[in-house]
Amino acid sequence: MRLYWEHPYESEFSARVLRAWSEGKKHFAVLEQTLFYPTAGGQACDTGVLGGVRVLEVLEEGKAKGDIVHVLEAPLPEGSEVRGQLDWSRRYRHMQRHTAEHILCQAFLRAGGWEVQAVNMSNPICTLDFAAEPEAAVVQQAEALANWAVYANIPTRSFFIEEHELGQYPLRRAPKVSGQIRIVEIEGWDMVACGGTHLWRTGEAGPIKVLKFERHKGGTRVYFSAGWEALELFSQEHAVLSRLGERFSTQGLEVERPIANLREEFYRLKGENAALRDELAERYMRDLLAEHPGHKIAALVPAVILEAVGKRLAEWPGTLALLVAPGEDKARFVLVKHPLHPLHLPTFFKETLQALGARGGGTDVVMGVLPPTAVHDALDAFRRAVAEGKG
Repeated sequence: MRLYWEHPYESEFSARVLRAWSEGKKHFAVLEQTLFYPTAGGQACDTGVLGGVRVLEVLEEGKAKGDIVHVLEAPLPEGSEVRGQLDWSRRYRHMQRHTAEHILCQAFLRAGGWEVQAVNMSNPICTLDFAAEPEAAVVQQAEALANWAVYANIPTRSFFIEEHELGQYPLRRAPKVSGQIRIVEIEGWDMVACGGTHLWRTGEAGPIKVLKFERHKGGTRVYFSAGWEALELFSQEHAVLSRLGERFSTQGLEVERPIANLREEFYRLKGENAALRDELAERYMRDLLAEHPGHKIAALVPAVILEAVGKRLAEWPGTLALLVAPGEDKARFVLVKHPLHPLHLPTFFKETLQALGARGGGTDVVMGVLPPTAVHDALDAFRRAVAEGKG
C-alpha cells in the first residue's frame, strides 16, 4: 500500500517486511505498506531509516502498479515488523518542487500555449522542457501567473478515476498509465494525472522563481526553483551582491556598472599587455639573432614570451634554437628549427636533453619542462651537440 498518496505530510509509519533479499552488497525489502516515495515522474525518491537501517534508494517494480522496493544499507529479516522514518526535510522540498511544477506547467499553458514535454525535479534547480521557441514575454508572464496561483493559496486534492471516465475531466495532458488513474487537482487552476506527492495548498510552494531559459533540442528548457530552495538561493545571491556592493562602494543592485567598467578596463589592459609582449618578443628575437650570426641559439628567455620568441626564430633560415625559461618548481623549454632545417628534432631532443630529466614532445617544435637545476646543463649540452656537428 502506498501510504504517501493519502498521507503525504506524515513521516513515520510501521509495516511488516513481505519480501527481503540481497544481491551482492545490495539489500532490498518490500513492505506491506510504505510512506517512502519511489523515484518516478521526474521526482526523486524519499530517503530515511527503516528498522534502524538507512534507506539508500526507493524504486517501483511497475509504473504506479508494482511493488515499492527499498534499497537498504543492510539486510532486514523477512516477516519482521519495522518502523520507518522519512527524511522529512527532503520529502517536503520534493513536495514543494512537484507542486510548483504543476503550477508552472499550467502557467506556461495559459501564457503561451506551451505544453510541457519533460520535467526533472531531482535537484533544487528543476527543469521544464517545451517544444515551443524561446520567448521572454511568455516566460515572464508564466512566472507572474504561477506566483499569482501561489498567493491565492489554492487547495489541492488527489483522487482516483477509472480509465473510461477520462472524458469527464479536463486534464492538462493525457495520462501515461491505464486502468485506475490518480488525478491531482489544484482547484480551478490545474488538473493532471500524477502519482507524486504534493502540498495541501499552493501557498506552501512559493516563491516560484524562473532562473533562466534557453534553447534546447529545438525547443525551450526552463530552469526554476521553488519554496525553501528558492529562498535559500535568494539568500545566497543577496549575500554575493552585498559583498560585491561593498567592494565597489555601491548598492548590490547597482554593481553592474562598475563591473562593466572593470571588464572594459581589463580588456584594454589585456590588449596593451599583448602588444607589449609582442614588442618584447620581437626585440628578444632580433637581439638573439645578432648575438648568434650562425642562428644556432641557446639562451634564457622570460616565460611570458618563450613561445613567441621561438615562433619568430623558426622563421629564419638555418635556425636551430633551445630557449629556456627558468622557474622555481620547473623550467620550461622550447626547441625549434626552421622548417627547411634537416635535423630531426625529436631525435635531437632525446639524445641531448632527456638524460638531464627533460620531458616534452613535438615534431617541428619540441616543448616541455626541465628540472630547475638542469637549466644550464641543458644549454651546455645543446652547445656541445651543435659544436660536434649534430645540429
